[in-house]
Amino acid sequence: MGDIPFFVAHDSADVWANPELFDLDGHGRPLYVAGVPPDYFSATGQLWGNPLYRWDEMARTGYRWWSERVRSVLELVDFVRIDHFRGFEKYWAIPRGANTAANGKWLEGPGDRLFSALQKEFGKIPFVAEDLGYITPEVHALRDRWGFPGMRVLQFAFGDDSPAHPFKPYNFVRNTVVYTGTHDNDTTVGWFSNTGPAEGVLNEEQIRIERKNALKYLNSNAKEIHWDFIRLAVASVADTAIFPLQDALGLGSEARMNRPATTENNWRWRFEEGQLSAKLAHRLREISKTYGRC
Repeated sequence: MGDIPFFVAHDSADVWANPELFDLDGHGRPLYVAGVPPDYFSATGQLWGNPLYRWDEMARTGYRWWSERVRSVLELVDFVRIDHFRGFEKYWAIPRGANTAANGKWLEGPGDRLFSALQKEFGKIPFVAEDLGYITPEVHALRDRWGFPGMRVLQFAFGDDSPAHPFKPYNFVRNTVVYTGTHDNDTTVGWFSNTGPAEGVLNEEQIRIERKNALKYLNSNAKEIHWDFIRLAVASVADTAIFPLQDALGLGSEARMNRPATTENNWRWRFEEGQLSAKLAHRLREISKTYGRC
């Protein structure tokens, strides 16, 4: 499985070679930039700074740039996770020069028109929709019309006791990819044991309630909270279950990959060959066999 970010960087070869496809002024500077409004990850939103697309110009070319982008990735992988899938329905436009992402506006994305063009090129489109954060019924409808599996993250399942919480495994549908956590989360051990400052928009009391709800749901004593989460993911009805290697190894926050809304000290963790033991492989195989995933 590979990954296609929704946006590209301002200083990328793509923008340099195709400036007419991006919302730039006469000097090549973005008029608005990309990001998301305040959400679970950040109280002030995330200011990414990427230039926005000129969807009218892309439509005029039959979305050729997107077709070429997808074709290039599919030469390397079988399936593609589309980051920020909600941007195909609406995306957040932030005025250039803003200090945070809090003040922006929603603009219409290309929706079905783009996917129709991609379907003509590739037939069935092997996408997984990253549908986390602020998601509307319209985004879900777009995802479901095209049959793309969405994502569910177990670390997000325990913020409240609502039976209708979409990230609780008993509410999953089969056409889903479940994760214990993603690259944007702390490791599961780090998430559970974190006693530092509250992250994102959660306060300390909310974090305590989350942990309590998780133990209650899992009937767990927290001695191997990472394996409890892995078992919950693998035992679910989701067609695909994914967990970071850090969770299989039971590592803490020191092995975290990324902190959203920050630009430094990310993507530095590496595993060592000796950590991949036969004992770990056997345990992964047994839990996969138990729940029909071998």
